[in-house]
Amino acid sequence: MTIGVFDSGVGGLTVLRAVHRRLPEVGTAYLGDTARVPYGTRSKETVTRYALNAARLLVERESLGALVVACNTASALALDALRDKLDVPVIGVVEPTAARAVSESKNGRIGIIGTPGTIHSGAYEREVRRLNPEAQTFARACPLFVPLAEEGWTSGDDEIARLIAERYLAPFREDGIDTLILGCTHYPLLEGIIEQTLPNVVLADAAEAVAAALELEPSARPEKTPLRRYYVTDVPKGFRLVAERFLGREIEELLEVDLG
Repeated sequence: MTIGVFDSGVGGLTVLRAVHRRLPEVGTAYLGDTARVPYGTRSKETVTRYALNAARLLVERESLGALVVACNTASALALDALRDKLDVPVIGVVEPTAARAVSESKNGRIGIIGTPGTIHSGAYEREVRRLNPEAQTFARACPLFVPLAEEGWTSGDDEIARLIAERYLAPFREDGIDTLILGCTHYPLLEGIIEQTLPNVVLADAAEAVAAALELEPSARPEKTPLRRYYVTDVPKGFRLVAERFLGREIEELLEVDLG
């Protein structure tokens, strides 16, 4: 069986990297809808249509044991439709990441960072409060973290990255949070500078949370020679360089597909 991982762009490759690390003998197929990224500015109907198109392509081309929706916007807006329409287990990023944050938090004060679309959806706040009605959440959009990650400007020694992180994250110190949800799959690449800015805060990383959830899936059975296949809907200039930075390894087979 193969685990499919879908994202609107390259950010979901951080989730795929965590899956490879935890389940090295399981085959994977990644699809990035790079022709239509970003999803964060789209309507729920459009995001749902795009997500279903992408998921169906993976299901048709691969023998999927599970599908990971590594896009925060699609997880927030289209997860129910995907679970209703597909015959494979579907795991989003919101539920396992919120669960990890709730389990890690000692004082019930949980910060959330993400793209504007994810933050405005309120998906993480709802899930945190479902798991712990007494929890307090503090959410802030950090849109400039995405280009920082894609440019590779992630070091604490980079003045621009340091100043942006301080501007975004400093208010959390006054909020008294002890746990921070990284509500965008780009953000694990910035963990070092986030930890430097908020040194006493535990980070709840979607990539690790989802990979841990997949370990519990009975469909995630090992293969002798695991598949590593990558699909995109467009190959923009510099894509391979950015993707390999996110993945931490070379991409051997990259296929361009049309979702219609």
